[in-house]
Amino acid sequence: MSEAVRVDEVFKALADPSRRRLLDGLNARNGQNLRELCTGLDMARQSVSKHLAVLEAANLVTTVRRGREKLHYLNAAPINAIADRWINRYDRERARALADLKTALEQEPMGSTEFVYTTYIKTTPERLWRALTDPAFTRRYWQATFESDWEKGSTMVWTQNGVRMSDPEQVILESEPYRRLAYTWHTFTPEFAAAVGMSDEVLAKAAAEPRSRVSFDIEPLGETVKLTVVHEGFEPGSTVLELVSGGWPHLLSDLKTLLETGDTLPVTTEQKGS
Repeated sequence: MSEAVRVDEVFKALADPSRRRLLDGLNARNGQNLRELCTGLDMARQSVSKHLAVLEAANLVTTVRRGREKLHYLNAAPINAIADRWINRYDRERARALADLKTALEQEPMGSTEFVYTTYIKTTPERLWRALTDPAFTRRYWQATFESDWEKGSTMVWTQNGVRMSDPEQVILESEPYRRLAYTWHTFTPEFAAAVGMSDEVLAKAAAEPRSRVSFDIEPLGETVKLTVVHEGFEPGSTVLELVSGGWPHLLSDLKTLLETGDTLPVTTEQKGS
């Protein structure tokens, strides 16, 4: 599917007030099931399902299975694509509206305990896997490298912003090449905090939190690959969740741009500190 068609789907999805209300509901509290989304809406369950299908087709909503339950999450990827690549084609007022929507979608809702993001990349599962694990790729869009054999249970060493972070709790949780990768997040050290300009107060809060984990699900779809990133294991009000929620959208947009064009986006402060 071309990018122009996807943009048409985004604007079509946003044109309906009922669908905007559903997005507002997810912006207030992410990760809701169908029953929860129906609460407070003067719509039949079947109508809500149809609206969610349109939003999912436009990639404004992504879903994650939790046992028998299907949870819905707000997804910032299509708005990022419009803002980063095409925003200059629109007039000033429309550009401002898109920028405001992009900001709202990137902000993690109050009380959320995980970050979920889906994007579609014109690449292969093999190349995407390499981009997630090979230092030649990761240093370009992440400014980080990882040392690991990428086997389940193995440790991994992070090197980011010139700081090497090694910890026996930094481990590979799941590893199915070209399909799924999951690992625990890095340790927040004083050296890392100094390298990214993190205050002592923020460092203390981040270091005191339980270690989070991130997973990458890779699904081939014709000439593209669907990548779903779930960063979870946070408590409500998490400082680390706030930090990574600001960094992930740019990082994943940069990954997509690198794989599709060979170039990368400018590095932001949020990306450096994630």
